[in-house]
Amino acid sequence: MTNSYKRKVIILLFGLMLIVSSCRNKKEDIIDDNKQDDGKVVEDNTEDKDKDEVKEFIKNMTIDEKIGQLMIVGLDGTEIDENIKYMIEKKHIGGFILFKNNIVNAEQTAELLNTLKETNNSNPLPLFLSVDEEGGNVYRLPQEFLKMPAARKIGDINDEKISLEYGKILGMRIKSLGFNMDFAPVLDVNSNPNNPVIGNRAFGFTVDIVADNGLQAMKGINSENIVSIVKHFPGHGDTATDSHIKLPVVDKELKELESLELIPFAKAIAENVDGIMVAHILFPKIDGDNPSTISKAIIDDMLREKLAYDGVVISDDMTMGAIMENYGIEDASVRFLKAGGDIVLVCHGYDNQIKVIDKIREEVENGGITEGEIDEKVERIIKLKRKYNIEDNLIDKVDIEPVNAMTRGLLDEIK
Repeated sequence: MTNSYKRKVIILLFGLMLIVSSCRNKKEDIIDDNKQDDGKVVEDNTEDKDKDEVKEFIKNMTIDEKIGQLMIVGLDGTEIDENIKYMIEKKHIGGFILFKNNIVNAEQTAELLNTLKETNNSNPLPLFLSVDEEGGNVYRLPQEFLKMPAARKIGDINDEKISLEYGKILGMRIKSLGFNMDFAPVLDVNSNPNNPVIGNRAFGFTVDIVADNGLQAMKGINSENIVSIVKHFPGHGDTATDSHIKLPVVDKELKELESLELIPFAKAIAENVDGIMVAHILFPKIDGDNPSTISKAIIDDMLREKLAYDGVVISDDMTMGAIMENYGIEDASVRFLKAGGDIVLVCHGYDNQIKVIDKIREEVENGGITEGEIDEKVERIIKLKRKYNIEDNLIDKVDIEPVNAMTRGLLDEIK
């Protein structure tokens, strides 16, 4: 399907919007039906019409464009290279995640994100541009930004106003550079004192502390028009193994999870959470063969059916040791999609990313995953991009001082 044909399709679908603003980029037409002048999200009372328009849009996407939307990938270095151009222009990748090794300073980060957006200009959908910005020890932003406290500090204070402000500042920080998605907050209940990976990333040791403060932080992030992805479903708080290295095993039954780990996620779902990240953890009493990320019992049966969640489900990084040491990354990624997931996160290794894309396409061609199933996933992804009016708009100037001023205010308040 040529770019000119795609433009015609979009014009047909969104002619009325083009009349209102004829100079807008074509890809915006599928994204910003819900946009006010101030760029904030508003309620949309034309849900059925919008859904039909999105479905019609998806019908005119190529299979490669659809598969690309099912992935968020990392990149090497501090500027884009030919591999990244290929991923965008030929593989139509849905988004990127940046880490410390991609970030030197604020100006360079904004320029890198701008370049990714510019390179994506020929594609019909904008990019998710994501980062792990939790506060505490899990932060990626350059040193020009004041350091934020860990979630535990906020949970210990246990003041919803402060937790909301905390999330708002996290959102402001990444928004100022051009990101639109934050893999935060952590909704794990840190119930195991020997946990090597969660610790003070969690808001606390009890369900109420985690749910009350975590959801306020989520809302604060959202208030800056930033997508919030909560993690790590169904709960990473009672592990004694770091899933970055090995596969953790949690010997709990469903009823035990329902009384503790699942509660913050269920409350987030009730508050229309944007997305949920699934952890690499084996729960042998629920699924003895498959860790959560590739388990139908965990994603489809527990998250989709039991908790009635129909939003975006994203995997934890598929290049973590829990997966790479036990499964082929391409097979695990396909199994994640079959289990009910939507977006595969592949943070490291261009070869890994190509393997996953090619394997998904092979699976569709062989009928292992139907194009209809792919369409359902892409519909969820487009709806999320549309909800936040995500566009490939460039950042002209980075102004850190307002963010740091709010951070100083928060730090003074919680001394």
